[in-house]
Amino acid sequence: MPTVREIERALYELAPRELAMEWDNVGLLVGSPDREVGRVLVALDVTESAAAEAADLGAELIIAHHPVMNCAWAPVQTLRDDTPQGRLLTTLVRRNLSAICMHTNLDRAQGGVNDVLAAVLGLEDVERLSGGDDIVRQGRLPAAMALPDFLERVGKALGPNGIRYTDGERPIRRVAVGGGACGSFFRAAAAGGCDAFVTADVKYDQFLDARALGLTLIDAGHFPTENVICPVLVRFLEERFCGLEVVRSAVHREVVRYFAVP
Repeated sequence: MPTVREIERALYELAPRELAMEWDNVGLLVGSPDREVGRVLVALDVTESAAAEAADLGAELIIAHHPVMNCAWAPVQTLRDDTPQGRLLTTLVRRNLSAICMHTNLDRAQGGVNDVLAAVLGLEDVERLSGGDDIVRQGRLPAAMALPDFLERVGKALGPNGIRYTDGERPIRRVAVGGGACGSFFRAAAAGGCDAFVTADVKYDQFLDARALGLTLIDAGHFPTENVICPVLVRFLEERFCGLEVVRSAVHREVVRYFAVP
């Protein structure tokens, strides 16, 4: 059986550590690097429910996109089970679960989150977007689409609970994508000649400014725009480590709900 260290090393071949932003916290964050692994759970986030799922499956390791802890914005000064972060970390330690997280390095990597997002949306001739910090990708649809048709495509491909958008009022052919909170790159998408930008966590003023630029700005949700990477991680690990059982989380899903106003 492979060790946690060997699995981490393989993941760094897929998403090199040096691609991570300097504030980021990636790699093995919890657990022993020398522990042998027979079963892995893959999830977008390390949550308490995902940890319970991993323990019930008899997994030794969770592999996730978002860091289970990031000292840049949430310093770990205590390990207490009466705080959300402390309770999660305590759960992992008590259940003897390791956690490897591949974050902005997987966003930026060739074949990573945003290349997969572009592929899922059916974009062709995909390339990095100038000014997109090596994260945002751009490509083109096989044919121009009206906005309602493109929104339907996004919905079917990503399965969000709802979509927020502003209409750039032109047919959509060239599209930029940025999984997760990439709304700040909307100006780069407009400058790159994109008709639409699919991302998440868009602010109100960004919607206003994008519309003024003639850019259709689409917020399809943080989870849906990044969860596309999970099946890719499953396949990668299955192909790389013969005999390793890799399970995609069945309990971790979109938590944002939209109330339909009558």
